Amino acid sequence: MSLRNAQPARGAAPAGTVDDLDRLLLSLLTEDAAVTNKALADRLGLAESTCAYRVRALREAGVITGTRAQLDLALLGYPLQAIVKVRLGSHTMANVSQLYDALATAPGVIQAFHLAGADDFHLHVAVEDAEALRDFVLRHVTTHRVVRQTETHLVFEVRRGAGVLAGGGDRGKR
Repeated sequence: MSLRNAQPARGAAPAGTVDDLDRLLLSLLTEDAAVTNKALADRLGLAESTCAYRVRALREAGVITGTRAQLDLALLGYPLQAIVKVRLGSHTMANVSQLYDALATAPGVIQAFHLAGADDFHLHVAVEDAEALRDFVLRHVTTHRVVRQTETHLVFEVRRGAGVLAGGGDRGKR
């Protein structure tokens, strides 16, 4: 089954519905989400209409879930980034869900991860300075009764990873 024959789906596309050309298209979009359809079609050797159709089908199938601008946080006044590790004392579904919602929506949180293992959450945050980082932890994390422990790690540098599409569609071919 290919995306071209699939009905629009909720959530992710079923396994096997994204072909190698779709993976290449997605890889190019991952590198530059603002690329024009014409430039994308030229790079793939496709007609513009075919390229536009494939992108639309990937969106409708839930494979492409959105696009985002990458921001220079330091230029915006948030030069200090950190990972705040959070451990809970109580793991009821209600406590975990409420805390996750509160942490993910706290000002300065770039990403919130709910984890298995020793830590329950990792928060990637950006703040103005060390004082703002301390205040973030005290105002938005340790105020929750279910939080047992936090540990904060400063981020020296962030590099973008190769991603899941690195290797030009070699997924599953060993």
